[in-house]
Amino acid sequence: MKKIYIYKLGVIGFLGLLGTFGMTSCSDYLDKSPDSDVNPETAFKNFTNFEGFVEQIYNCIPNKESCYWCTSFNWGEDEIMNAGLGDTHVTHHFDLGDYRHWYDEGDKGGQQSWLNRPGSDPNSTDKFAHSLNGHAWYCIRKANLGLENLDKLVDATKEEKAFIKGQLLFFRAWWHHQQMEWWGGIPYLDHSLPADSTFTLPRLSFRECAERCAADYRAAADLLPDNWDNSTIGKKTLGKNDLRITKVCALGYLGKVLLWAASPLNELGAQLGASTNGNTYKYNAELARRAGEALGEAIEHIESGATPYSLAEYNYAADDAKNRPSYGIYDHVAAKGSKSNFSDIFRTTGQSWKMPGSVEAIMRGPMPDINGSNWNFAKLWGPKVDNLVEHDAIIHMPTANYINYAYGMANGLPLDDPESGFDPTHPFKDRDPRFYHDIMFDGFQFLNTKPSGADAPSAIYQYLEMYTGGNMVPTGNPERDANGSRTGYFCQKLVPHQCNKFDGMYNWGGALQTYLPYMRVADIYLLYAEAGAAASGAGFQANCGRTAEDAINVLRDRVGAGHVASKFAADQKKFIDEVRRERACELAFEGFRWQDLQRWLLLSEYPFNIKTRQEFKRVGNFDYAKQDPRDAEVTGWSETVILERKFGTKHYLLPFKEKEVYLYSEFPQNPGW
Repeated sequence: MKKIYIYKLGVIGFLGLLGTFGMTSCSDYLDKSPDSDVNPETAFKNFTNFEGFVEQIYNCIPNKESCYWCTSFNWGEDEIMNAGLGDTHVTHHFDLGDYRHWYDEGDKGGQQSWLNRPGSDPNSTDKFAHSLNGHAWYCIRKANLGLENLDKLVDATKEEKAFIKGQLLFFRAWWHHQQMEWWGGIPYLDHSLPADSTFTLPRLSFRECAERCAADYRAAADLLPDNWDNSTIGKKTLGKNDLRITKVCALGYLGKVLLWAASPLNELGAQLGASTNGNTYKYNAELARRAGEALGEAIEHIESGATPYSLAEYNYAADDAKNRPSYGIYDHVAAKGSKSNFSDIFRTTGQSWKMPGSVEAIMRGPMPDINGSNWNFAKLWGPKVDNLVEHDAIIHMPTANYINYAYGMANGLPLDDPESGFDPTHPFKDRDPRFYHDIMFDGFQFLNTKPSGADAPSAIYQYLEMYTGGNMVPTGNPERDANGSRTGYFCQKLVPHQCNKFDGMYNWGGALQTYLPYMRVADIYLLYAEAGAAASGAGFQANCGRTAEDAINVLRDRVGAGHVASKFAADQKKFIDEVRRERACELAFEGFRWQDLQRWLLLSEYPFNIKTRQEFKRVGNFDYAKQDPRDAEVTGWSETVILERKFGTKHYLLPFKEKEVYLYSEFPQNPGW
């Protein structure tokens, strides 16, 4: 089997040691022979081999967007899938409250997700062979084994020893942390267990686990470099250091785990009614302050220029597609002179399948396979009417309720604010610039290339008709209802709209590559703002010279949106609301929404428990081929509820697999499951 590791340090001499180091569940963990994993005389004797040992943990990081055919990963109220065809996916089962489908292995009639993949293989370079549940305990054991053998690393410099230890500490915390966000507190394993021992480690509370993670993250941050390229070690591998764990990554996750511990769910416990009784605002202020200090430290390092990270530029050239006026809302080509491109955080085109992330990605897994986006991701976002987007029948659609909540006005105010200037007769005018980057709306020119010849009938779909009764929304025609938009919108944030059969961006010539980072620079600012808001309010400041309010305004300055209004900054609860809305806009469709609603105790609460379709009619003879669709006039602006998620307190945590909770009495199932 061909094996390709991320940084290619010591791989050739190390690969032979990996074959027997396999574990995919708690039971496998207990069955391991303590001497069957590695030969310590070879694996740990020098930096090159030891780094090869560590690199297998990097190889295990799942690609959450492309771990399976037509995967799903947005499980909040932000997205819905097409009816019937999408009903087998985890998104739909979460809508029904049927969380057991997170571990569907084909026996429940559903699609698999990045949380669980049967046959997960840590040695494989196949993206389908990796999952969170499949690798977490394996990687934790591997990190512990490495830490327990650090004394064997005698042929190494002080820097080399520090970098090895820092990575191992980070990954021990990170794989615990990833599980905690979905299942709550778990046992925290800080040593490898003999195979003949009785496993009785109890489940800890989320806070207890978070404190253990925090200690490891802090220690890792103190050992890891700001920039591997500037280290003695990293200079030997220039061009191969982009995916390595750094000080800022460890600080970011230190702040994140403390903020999660401080959040209402873990401060008060799962409950209903938090949006009406005010409990959604009840954080642990001291934990939030500690989170803010760690995140402020991360921001200070980023803004000092010591790291390879910065906010990607949001600066686009005017559109120059055939037969289209230049509105600057379509193709998102970086303007001349730009040093980076916001869109490149999520997907790259025409760059020889360069891995997305740009200057902003802090935490990523392995490089995706060449042209892999074509087959299981690029064709899931646009309309399938008349086979406009070929092959896979599944469509991910943003919900109207989420768009109307997250994407406010260019002046920075939410749509429902009486001073926002939102005009329901011109609903697409003067919106937050990220709306135009992320969303395809009524009148949007979906096809750059106008269909002709035998395909000429498809020309009626060149400009999207998303109004009530239009040719892209439910009309009672079964074929169209299954292949158009249930919500009145499509998404172009993660996949460019040119991914269709006429523009062909998903074909080889487009060199399209997609990947969603686990953490990026904007998230650091958002987490800092939330931690500060929870600790004391908009004026909170720690380590970086910025207030919590500043952190939000930095992101808005990047895109040209208005600052946080003073009336929100002056009220702690209103400021928390605005921070949360900013998070919904900036991180839309990146896979974080379920955990955000979960920790804020809002999963079960209106209006965060509904999914809606946008209703309206066009007015007049607006020429969408010649005029800016943002200027179009409509009437009857309203929403229709498509579904309501009827959640109870048990839905604030996922259930464990049944076979895992029967291992021993100290490991109970989550409440209600």
